[in-house]
Amino acid sequence: MALRWVHNAERPACSRCGRVIYYGPKLAAAVIVERGGKALMVRRAIEPGVGLWSLPGGYVDRGEALEEAAAREVLEETGVTVEILGLVGAFSERGNPVVLAVYHGRVVSGEAAPGQEVSEVGFFSPGGLPELAFPRDAVALERWLRGGGSQA
Repeated sequence: MALRWVHNAERPACSRCGRVIYYGPKLAAAVIVERGGKALMVRRAIEPGVGLWSLPGGYVDRGEALEEAAAREVLEETGVTVEILGLVGAFSERGNPVVLAVYHGRVVSGEAAPGQEVSEVGFFSPGGLPELAFPRDAVALERWLRGGGSQA
């Protein structure tokens, strides 16, 4: 493999056959799980952002529907089963390979408790958020609030 200038970017290409490798973005899904006007947040026990807080979420598996991935990640991280109510938005940044789809959801069953990749869970009001691991979470929460917020 060698880097070649293809379609306005340096991309890895096979030096024998010329096949170009296009790196696609990673897709992640998160959920703003609302209860009483507060959002469920998780304190991360893994990198990136260990010790900081984020919306419950994670990577979408190949062939998995976004809404299913979002609900699965909430269950894995918090033990809560959620109903997905709608899409808040999709968020991307130049230079960051992760595209984040954020949904609004409500608790269907379970009590929030830390999963394997989480050290703590809590519900926070928009004006009292803890230190966030990912700036896009704050942007998603702001968009959710502008859209009416409490819809569950």
